[in-house]
Amino acid sequence: MRFLPSVLAIILVVGLIVGFVPPKVIAQAIGKNSGAQGVAIASFLGAVLFIPVIIAFPLARSILDMGAGVMATAAFITTLTMVGFVFLPLEIKQLGKRFAIARNALSFIAAVAIAVVVGVIVR
Repeated sequence: MRFLPSVLAIILVVGLIVGFVPPKVIAQAIGKNSGAQGVAIASFLGAVLFIPVIIAFPLARSILDMGAGVMATAAFITTLTMVGFVFLPLEIKQLGKRFAIARNALSFIAAVAIAVVVGVIVR
């Protein structure tokens, strides 16, 4: 029962996001036929957005249902969880510029590689 407010918040946020973006736009931008450009768009969005993972997974399922490609959806989720461009200034302050930039760059590359592997496996 204590998780009910969280679940309702997730449903609300996902509903708002999905409600404001038409399925046609999602299918064109990151759909099955969008290729490398769709993966790049999804990767960039995942890297720069700050969305809690508990909301990101239902959102990913929703955009997949709306026509997003598997590879682009995997790119969105992996970059969202592995890359933290939003927190880069804080990370630089705490861990040093060289380490923070290297970690984010390598994480971005790894996340895209994971998305490609997932796309090949699921295909």
